[in-house]
Amino acid sequence: MSAVQPVELPLDKDSRRELARGEKKAEREALGRTKKRLTSRWATLAALVIAVLWTLPTFGVFVSSFRPRELIQTTGWWTIFENWGFTLDNYATALQSGNSQLDMAGAFVNSFAITLPATVVPIVIASLAAYAFAWMDFKGKNILFLFVFALQIVPIQMALIPLLQLFSQGTIFGVPVIQAIGASGYSQVWIAHTIFALPLAIYLLHNFTSEVPADVIEAARVDGAGHGQIYFRIVLPLTVPALASIGIFQFLWVWNDLLVALIFADGNVAPITKLLAEMTGNRGQDWYLLTAGAFIAILVPLIVFLALQRYFVRGLLAGSTKG
Repeated sequence: MSAVQPVELPLDKDSRRELARGEKKAEREALGRTKKRLTSRWATLAALVIAVLWTLPTFGVFVSSFRPRELIQTTGWWTIFENWGFTLDNYATALQSGNSQLDMAGAFVNSFAITLPATVVPIVIASLAAYAFAWMDFKGKNILFLFVFALQIVPIQMALIPLLQLFSQGTIFGVPVIQAIGASGYSQVWIAHTIFALPLAIYLLHNFTSEVPADVIEAARVDGAGHGQIYFRIVLPLTVPALASIGIFQFLWVWNDLLVALIFADGNVAPITKLLAEMTGNRGQDWYLLTAGAFIAILVPLIVFLALQRYFVRGLLAGSTKG
C-alpha cells in the first residue's frame, strides 16, 4: 500500500496576506533582537555625547559663516546674541574667489571629474579581486591576500615620491618601470587614489563576498555557470550594500582630500579643496572665508550621503541578522 502524498492547496488572498504579515513580524522581531544585542543604554548615551561634541564645532563654523569679518576676528560665535549681525558677504566672496587659471565653478567641475572615476574604478577592481580571493583557487592566493592586507598600514606619504618619479620619468628609485606612462592632468590623481583605496576596499569586500553561501556557488557551478556568470548574477547583486557603503567612504575621502591634490592636481585641474586652501591668502589673512567655503564644499558630500544612506546602513548591518 503506497503512502498518501500530501497535497498543497493554493492559499486564498486572506491567507497570503496573513502569511506576509507573519513574515514581516518575524523580520521586525529579528531586527529588534539584533538592535538589542548591538546597543545598550550606556552605548547610546556615549554615542549622543560624542555626536554633540562632534557637531558643536561644526555648528560654530556654520554660525560664523554668516557673521561679518570684524565680528569673526574679534568675538566668538557663542556671543552671537551679544554681538548680533548676519551677512552673506562671506559666501559671495568665497563663490567669487579664484585665480587666473581656476574659479569656484571650475573647482567644482574638477572635483567631480576627479572623485567619480576615483570612486568607481577602485570599487570595480576591488570587487573583482575580492571574488577571486574568496571563490577562486590559484597558487599563492593566501600569501597575495596577506600582502594586500599588509598594504593598509603603509602611510600614503611613503608612496608620494615613487609615484611622482613614475609619472614624470617612468622610473621608481632609478629602476625603469614605465618609460612612457602618459599620466597627466586628472589621470595622475585617478591612479593615485585608486592605488591608495584598493587594499582596504579589497579586504572589506572580501569579507562580504566570502559570506555568500557556498551551497549557492556550488549549485551554480553544477548548472554549468562560469566565474563570470557567478560573479555578475549571484555575487554582485548580493554585495550591492557593501559596494554602496565603500563607495560612500571613498567618495567622501576623495572629495575632501587635500594631500593628493596638492601633489598631483595642479593648475586648471585642481579640486575645490585646493582652492579653499588658497582662499585664505598668501599669509592666511583671509582665513575667515573658510567658514563659508567649507559649507559650499560640503553640499555635495552631504547630498551623496543622504541619498545612499539606506545602502550605507544595510552594508554596515549585512550579516548581523543571520541565524
